[in-house]
Amino acid sequence: MQIIVIRHGQSEADITGVHEGRADFPLTSLGTEQARSMAHYLAEQLPPELILTSPLKRAKKTAEILQEQIGCELIEESDLMEWNNGVLAGISKGEAAVKYPLPEGGRPYHVPIEKGESELYLRFRAERVFHNIITNHKNLERVAVVSHGGLISNFIKAFIKQPNDDQTIFPTGDTGIHLLEANDESRIVRFLNNQRHLKNKHLQI
Repeated sequence: MQIIVIRHGQSEADITGVHEGRADFPLTSLGTEQARSMAHYLAEQLPPELILTSPLKRAKKTAEILQEQIGCELIEESDLMEWNNGVLAGISKGEAAVKYPLPEGGRPYHVPIEKGESELYLRFRAERVFHNIITNHKNLERVAVVSHGGLISNFIKAFIKQPNDDQTIFPTGDTGIHLLEANDESRIVRFLNNQRHLKNKHLQI
């Protein structure tokens, strides 16, 4: 089975300097263009048989644009939402630094942010999504997942079986695509953060 993991296009939060997370900002007009370019690329190169998406606006709209191009089923999956950043959602990064500074030495991995979740629980959700895919959709050859940077990084860590507290981060740009392959014998990373579909300079950040 191939799993195509896709980050949403540019959102309004990306250009306003606020913490996003669970704050539900829509795509910008540029983000919509990026999603259309990504959808066209996947329709030609790697069309999925099923799309799973986070229900947050920026991801769901990206997934809907892909679905329009491909014509396959789309399913919302709440576990694909971004890290629940609690009190930080939607506030400026400057305000957050004053009102909710990180504890000295950083927040422990297992400790949730106020009104949110811990990094450990985010990893748990990513693990759950991955195992649900390979269990419930094992009859499919290719599944697309549309999500968010933090969840995607943890999904890749789950896929390659990194330890829970490993500090490695797998960044994803706007509509960046990762191609992973799982079979009975191995797990293969075909490519990471492919943005070649954003070949027009006006689509790049």
